[in-house]
Amino acid sequence: MAQTTFAGPVRSLAGFINAGSTGVVSLTADTTLTVAAHAGRLLLTNDADGKFTLPSIVVTTPGDPTDPGQLNNLGATFTFLVITAATDMDILTDGTDKFVGGLYLGKSDAAGKTFMSGASNDVITMNGSTTGGIVGTVVTCYAAASAKYVVSGIALASGTVATPFADA
Repeated sequence: MAQTTFAGPVRSLAGFINAGSTGVVSLTADTTLTVAAHAGRLLLTNDADGKFTLPSIVVTTPGDPTDPGQLNNLGATFTFLVITAATDMDILTDGTDKFVGGLYLGKSDAAGKTFMSGASNDVITMNGSTTGGIVGTVVTCYAAASAKYVVSGIALASGTVATPFADA
């Protein structure tokens, strides 16, 4: 089936199934993400030092909210799963958009810690140890408001954990 657009709430009594060959995207090199190719899919990070840039958040109200070509991307969700252990992996905004929310950095000895983003943070850097990025790390970013990506997730870490949030 081709792309379908609905105007108004959609209700399924049996749920929606997001499955198939396009439900998962492997990121093997630095990538600027798009809503069409990456939102709503599981993004496998297969580049230890990859730079994965989220699309700019567009909050422009369309003249016709049912127009499938509208640019407004509020609600777009990007879920990253670390498949190749990070060495210097970044999830970045466009520099104007910032992160709000936090990440729990978990360790095998249960001495994990939650880190909250700062007001000016626009990059998440994982190093495969203290700032997370061990295989199995999951980070989700939601385009929630003008210039605001809500971030949440569990970053698997080791050593003395430190914040993965920074300014680019």
